[in-house]
Amino acid sequence: MKARVAVLAGDGIGPEVIAEGLRCLRAIAGLFGHEFELTLLPFGGVAIESHADPLPESTLSACLAADAVLLGAIGGPKWSAPQAPLRPEAGLLRLRAALGTFANLRPVRVHAALADASTLKADVVQGVDLLFVRELTGGIYFGDKHRDAERATDVCSYTAAEIERITRVAARLAQSRRRRLTSIDKANVLETSRLWREVCTRVVAREFPDLTLEHMLVDAAAMHLIRAPRDFDVLVTENMFGDILTDEAAMLAGSLGLLPSASLGEGRRGIYEPIHGSAPDIAGRGIANPYGTILSVALLLRLSLGLDAEAGALEQAVAAALGDGARTPDIAPAGTRALSTREAGEAVISRLQRPG
Repeated sequence: MKARVAVLAGDGIGPEVIAEGLRCLRAIAGLFGHEFELTLLPFGGVAIESHADPLPESTLSACLAADAVLLGAIGGPKWSAPQAPLRPEAGLLRLRAALGTFANLRPVRVHAALADASTLKADVVQGVDLLFVRELTGGIYFGDKHRDAERATDVCSYTAAEIERITRVAARLAQSRRRRLTSIDKANVLETSRLWREVCTRVVAREFPDLTLEHMLVDAAAMHLIRAPRDFDVLVTENMFGDILTDEAAMLAGSLGLLPSASLGEGRRGIYEPIHGSAPDIAGRGIANPYGTILSVALLLRLSLGLDAEAGALEQAVAAALGDGARTPDIAPAGTRALSTREAGEAVISRLQRPG
């Protein structure tokens, strides 16, 4: 098949991990006979420097014309001052809104070979396989904002329609897994959470009676993720809570660098990115973990391009590399040799096999 992928390498370690993701995409294309048109585009801090805009119109147009978007990471100290007129994150919010990617999927699986990489005990994290579904285009990140010298305000707002559509996404995914859905909110304090709980309950009861639905307050969920993470199957939550909890959940797997994500809308086009940030402290050193990016490429293949066998082959190659001890510094045991970013990518590519 032929497909167009818009590539937004971004800032910090973004270009380093994206380079390995692209090598894997090209390897898949060669192995399975596909043709992928990969277009590198300015985005984030580097786009502020070159275009005075974190999301130039030319970049947005190319993303809208692509079959999928592959994103590295954005941001850094250069653009994070409180008075900064332009921020990379503003471009990301605009991109999500423009592409209508309201559902962010963040799978958390603990590879058997990496149980020792987590800061938690192995018997706590072994067998963890959960999926966060985070609402991505509403809530406090998109609400009205105001700040002066004495006061700042960020408005958190949700409509019933926004809650209904993200609940349906999460519920359909739960039906394909273990049929357990946990909705996370702060309904004891927030009116938006009270509406969230009410709408979620109604949608599941009417449309997904085969599911077991549980409501959990966000603080209790944060504790339960550390105490008994295997209890969870699919978790659905609003924007800010999902942002925070998925970073916490990454520690179950051992590193932020291991986890992929997919941001989807009503169609097949999505934005695919590892959940980590730009990590400016290690940028340029060649030691960033590319596995989250490579697994995001697998999600891109499966969800936007419909190439399930190819996605599975890439995921199996990652699992084989990790099983054989191919680890970057963030997950390497003390006293063992850690691989560079490129070496980790090569470890995956060398294990790629066409099924059958």
